[in-house]
Amino acid sequence: MNDTLIFMAAPFAACLILTGIHCYLGLHVVSRGVIFVDLALAQVAALGTTLALLLGYELRSPQAYCCSLGFTFVGAAIFSVGRFRDEKVPQEAIIGIVYAVCSAAAILVLDRAPHGHEAITAMLVGSILYVTWPGILKTFIIYALVGVVHYLLRHKFLQISLDAEEAWRKGLSVRWWDFVFYVTFGFVVTSSVQIAGVLLVFSYLVVPAVCAMLFAQRILSRLLIGWTLGFVASAFGMFASVQWDLPTGASVVTAFGIVLLICAAVAWLMSLGRARCFASLDISKAPD
Repeated sequence: MNDTLIFMAAPFAACLILTGIHCYLGLHVVSRGVIFVDLALAQVAALGTTLALLLGYELRSPQAYCCSLGFTFVGAAIFSVGRFRDEKVPQEAIIGIVYAVCSAAAILVLDRAPHGHEAITAMLVGSILYVTWPGILKTFIIYALVGVVHYLLRHKFLQISLDAEEAWRKGLSVRWWDFVFYVTFGFVVTSSVQIAGVLLVFSYLVVPAVCAMLFAQRILSRLLIGWTLGFVASAFGMFASVQWDLPTGASVVTAFGIVLLICAAVAWLMSLGRARCFASLDISKAPD
């Protein structure tokens, strides 16, 4: 049992640092209504990785990382330019097109690359079970630096995420700050996909943020709720993986789904209770 706990310590630590940065970025993404930008940017990063693979570099080599990061910068430019004030073309449409084109291009590249099938599997589900402590430390440093940038520029980022129309009206360069936001997002996604794969990263980004928004309005409250739920889902998924010998990434994603269902049920019961309370107050105040 002790050997199992020692073996699972590094994957669990990786899950915790994934929760920390992705919950915060998820609040931005969900507030903007561009839920699938994470998947699209992750697919752009994956296309860069597959190109490096075709050129003969290893999947987790520094060359592949730099190639992947460079592609995410291109994706950041496309997403920021594709944000229109009048929404003549919805940004979700551009995100969907980028995702579809990059997915198809990655399949074409991997068709000519050695071990292409294994690479697709690795990018989808990741290999969080085999993450190493040096890898976790490197990822933590990257996330911490991104966190510092976001703290220093938090007013700009929150403005363009929570009230873009007001930002346009004030003359803020929304597209420039969008580009900066997506570049920092690209650093996180590129690092996260190498560890956890596209599906798990998407869950860490969206599920804690959505759950938190069911219960709180303030950013800090949402962060605290999201981090707590991310910790609970990670612990439950890891426990299920060890207990029933299940794939770790899939177990954690499923745990996030269960947590979301429970939160939705609790939120519905709370709203039902509030509605009944208000109804009883109206009856008591009604004239005889």
